[in-house]
Amino acid sequence: MKLKQLLIGAVLAVSAMSLLAEATARPMGGGRSIGRQSQNVSRMPPAAAPQQAPRQAAPAPAPAPAPAMPPKPASPWKGILGGALLGLGIGALFSHFGFGSAMSGILGSIIMLALLAGVVVLLFRLFSRKSAPAMAPAGYSGNNGYGSSNGYAQPASAGGTPEIGSRLADAPAPVAAPVAHTPWGVPADFDAATFLRVAKGNFIRLQAAWDKGDVADIREFTTPEVFAELKLQITERGAQKDYTDVVSIEAELLGIETSNDEYLSSVKFTGMIKPAPDALAEPFNEVWNLVKPVSGNGGWLLAGIQQLQQHA
Repeated sequence: MKLKQLLIGAVLAVSAMSLLAEATARPMGGGRSIGRQSQNVSRMPPAAAPQQAPRQAAPAPAPAPAPAMPPKPASPWKGILGGALLGLGIGALFSHFGFGSAMSGILGSIIMLALLAGVVVLLFRLFSRKSAPAMAPAGYSGNNGYGSSNGYAQPASAGGTPEIGSRLADAPAPVAAPVAHTPWGVPADFDAATFLRVAKGNFIRLQAAWDKGDVADIREFTTPEVFAELKLQITERGAQKDYTDVVSIEAELLGIETSNDEYLSSVKFTGMIKPAPDALAEPFNEVWNLVKPVSGNGGWLLAGIQQLQQHA
């Protein structure tokens, strides 16, 4: 009994630790703002809440297609004649193999009784089919005179023309398209497509390094300030590894700010991410601020993670 209780306790403990690991798994940076923050990003209005589309009137049901002609039933007399011939053939076969006349008679009587029973059943089905009422065609409804009971079918007017426009008031208003963001400070010759492609690759790579606790790889792509913060978070979580599977990712260049000695580029990343192997994908939406020196051959480094304002 004690051993059974110990096993149950161990299973519960492992399950609780697994659930705790899934609940505490977070993307790189812990889902909060760290490092350099862009004032231009801070001044951006929060994303408007998606408007619920107005309820649309259900369209009138399409006229039902003409019912297909049922296939012509097979004649029952074919089965009867075939059964009789089968009985005669079996009787001849019995005689050929030397069955006695008594045995052949008994078997012949059994076969004839079965054939007679089959004839009775076929005749019963034939007369029942002829006396059954015709079925209504598909799509017919007896609730009203217009083939529909949902209230959306419109009766014809006095002149015989269906009334149109009676539900124009319920038509949904056109939804305004979202205003496209205009990037700030981007030079005309800047290769934004290549830049965003590399940025998405670095995002996925840094998430993988974060999961494994690979501080050497994180150091290569971050400024000393961001590296110190990320290394501290990895140290605080201990030996436990995280899980952040980037299912889908999109990147948008919000703008580039130029100072005396560096460029500050703000990239908004959106997409879906899984915090556990068996978890559902969850949306993410945050801005990475990347810096690059004006002079020299230095590349872009992650200088800060900035959380966007939550819309209402």
